[in-house]
Amino acid sequence: MKEFPKVSLGIFPTPIQKLHNISRILGADIYIKRDDMTGIALGGNKVRKLEYLLADAKEKGAEIVFTTGGAQSNHAMLTAASARKLGMEPILILKKRGVTEKKGNQLLNSLMGVDVRFMDTGDYADIYAEMDRVGEASGKPYYKIPCGGSNALGTLGYVECAREIRDQGMHFDHIICAEGSGGTMAGMALGAKLFLPGTRVTGMMVDTDPFDEITPALMREAAALLGADVEITQEDFALRDMCGPGYAIASEEGNAAVSMMAREEGIFLDPVYTGKAFAGLIAMAKEGAFKPGETVLFLHTGGAGGLFAIDMND
Repeated sequence: MKEFPKVSLGIFPTPIQKLHNISRILGADIYIKRDDMTGIALGGNKVRKLEYLLADAKEKGAEIVFTTGGAQSNHAMLTAASARKLGMEPILILKKRGVTEKKGNQLLNSLMGVDVRFMDTGDYADIYAEMDRVGEASGKPYYKIPCGGSNALGTLGYVECAREIRDQGMHFDHIICAEGSGGTMAGMALGAKLFLPGTRVTGMMVDTDPFDEITPALMREAAALLGADVEITQEDFALRDMCGPGYAIASEEGNAAVSMMAREEGIFLDPVYTGKAFAGLIAMAKEGAFKPGETVLFLHTGGAGGLFAIDMND
């Protein structure tokens, strides 16, 4: 992994803490990995990916960095903040999907003076074509980062996170994380295969994409980048549907999980990703999925900006 260039954006390693109150309530040994504390903007999982992706952009001489996502995309906001920090111009071309008003992450984009454009399309191919049109018209070298930073290079950020967890000295029987574009989950699952023997990674799906295909494909592509001679199969990870009423739409279970974490541990989740993912962990605990003596790690991927934009129907 040292062969791949990186820029320094985050503060690592992020802490692992025991959730004492929630462990007592759920009758399981629950810990949290605080990737909401990665140190730029409001933090979050995308910082690990961006250290690789923006290093590649710099190496290729990019002056403009494009990315995309929904209107309240944490990834897009963090890409903008990171690009600004590195002296590159971010342009966000986002799906007109979700809260487009100056709330939540859109407020943060505004504070950073980011060029944000919305497209009323359901197909990211339209957006990537628009990036090429805008980039070519600018006459400047540009770099395109896919939705969520979820390509093979971005996936390396969470392979490295798995190694970081190993080096922090605890064994976990289960790792639980949200899956919204695939790269974090794929990196964690591949990283567990390489560095965390005996750890089962479960992705809580918060969108309706075919993650049973996306996850192993990204794992194989990242493994190929690393030259890792491993066979990737569906047995290397588990998936659970936690999308609820739809992407970027709060769910009753997710809202309850957000409230539980806030009230019991003083930690804030979000209603789109981590709230729904933690609701999945709660459901697994109630179903008896965690055996006595097993340890469970929840990956907090950030996204608190969504609390200030998404209607939680309270």
